[in-house]
Amino acid sequence: MNWSETGRFLILAGVVVIVIGVAFVYADKIQLLFRLPGDFEFGRGRFRIYLPVATSILLSILLTIILNFFSRR
Repeated sequence: MNWSETGRFLILAGVVVIVIGVAFVYADKIQLLFRLPGDFEFGRGRFRIYLPVATSILLSILLTIILNFFSRR
């Protein structure tokens, strides 16, 4: 592994951390992103289970596209 690849990886990791941080800061304002129709929530009272199936699929697709873009030579 050369330094150029390491630098690209660190830049990508930094961008991902920044995007996740911004998403947490503005999570209340962008409920649509975290409450997609395929996400499930079960529970009563104080006990809740949240299964973000659709959100996980969407994030997986986006990250696959981003990582493929950076890994192509």
